[in-house]
Amino acid sequence: MDYGFDQTGTLVLAFSNGERMEAAQLALGMVSNPDGLDVVGDGYYMSTVASGDLRIGRAGSEVPGGIVAGALEGSNVDLAEEFTDMIVAQRGYQASARIVTTSDELLQETVSLKR
Repeated sequence: MDYGFDQTGTLVLAFSNGERMEAAQLALGMVSNPDGLDVVGDGYYMSTVASGDLRIGRAGSEVPGGIVAGALEGSNVDLAEEFTDMIVAQRGYQASARIVTTSDELLQETVSLKR
């Protein structure tokens, strides 16, 4: 059995005998001002007075918009910034490691002077 969603959000089941069946349909929600949504956490949002009332319906007919089947959502991470932060952290680690090495060498030199 295979399955997938079409542009209207309908779950389509495809069986090995060639038969296809529509099983369910996703609902889309829409608010008049998405910037007014309240961030609850972990990718969840809650409607507020500023966002307007939540309208729920079928894609394309009751609510504008649609479903893109088989697509992945783009990342909201700025890769250039993340790589820059990683390089800065790596350089900081390298500097700390050199300080430890230099301190160890100074201590060894101090011990050898005492002898």
